[in-house]
Amino acid sequence: MAAGEVFADTPALYALIDRRDGNHPAIRAAVERVVKAGRFLVMTDYIVAETVNLANARGGRLVANRVLDLIEQSAGIRMEWIGVERFTRTKAFFRKHSDHNYSFTDCTSFIVMKEERISEVLTTDAHFREAGFKVLPAT
Repeated sequence: MAAGEVFADTPALYALIDRRDGNHPAIRAAVERVVKAGRFLVMTDYIVAETVNLANARGGRLVANRVLDLIEQSAGIRMEWIGVERFTRTKAFFRKHSDHNYSFTDCTSFIVMKEERISEVLTTDAHFREAGFKVLPAT
């Protein structure tokens, strides 16, 4: 883990590539600040899958491919894989917090962020703030 990493969540990644998304300006500015500070974005294979699926549903294959290109071509992104152990911990977390409306993918993100000691997340999803993380951009 590198100091000062920021987790990247699906709605932020999508807003970053879709200029029509209402969150695009704020997310873009937040990413520029992160990059300018020399910080890395961290994401998981689940976030990539979720973002590509969202882009495909909203914009079609060209937009979905653009998301993959952005991720593959960026030197400022570090991938974390969920794998068997994290999947098992996520199931337990998801069940334990069933009183919240967390998605399973959100729970995988929470597990990775805690393990990697990442406290900040680039997202528009209020569940991350509810789970105790610092959300960027600040709202």
